[in-house]
Amino acid sequence: MKKFITLQIILLLMTGIASTAIAESVFMYKKPKVQHPGKEAMPLEAYELIKKNPVEMIIVDVRTQGEYQFVGHPEGAYLVPFQILGTVFNGKEYEMIENKNFTRDLMTKFKPNQHTLFFLCRSGSRAAEALNAAVAAGWPADRAYVILGGFEGDKLKDNNSAYNGLRIGGGWRNEGLPWTYSMDSKLVY
Repeated sequence: MKKFITLQIILLLMTGIASTAIAESVFMYKKPKVQHPGKEAMPLEAYELIKKNPVEMIIVDVRTQGEYQFVGHPEGAYLVPFQILGTVFNGKEYEMIENKNFTRDLMTKFKPNQHTLFFLCRSGSRAAEALNAAVAAGWPADRAYVILGGFEGDKLKDNNSAYNGLRIGGGWRNEGLPWTYSMDSKLVY
């Protein structure tokens, strides 16, 4: 009986260690590949900051209109696309076209002395590019964040997993933070 109980304890400990290792590997947030002068926040950290002051703290979703509508978006997130999906297919994907009105639209909708912006994209890189464009247009870097992991997070890289290649590595949605498919005409582009 003692051997059986000892074995159960060992199995429980091993399961806990494995679960912790999986959770840490899945939700490890990397800095965006694009350098930027702003701040960074993990999704839960951004959510907690925004929840304290939702009038001044704003999520700016910089993904395309299609991503916002069909993949979903954080509740209350404003859509100001950094790029727009084009019509030319290059054999692998459709082209992404620069939204030439991005900074103008951003500066018209939000005020640098009143708002802190949390830029969000699919996994982090476009958000950093958008933050750079905003700062270049005059937005203060100390009032701009990149939400690490974006909305969908990183792809799992584990050939032994059925989830290999899927975006289950963190991100707003994967952390279970409030999101929706609903479209609010005050928030859309």
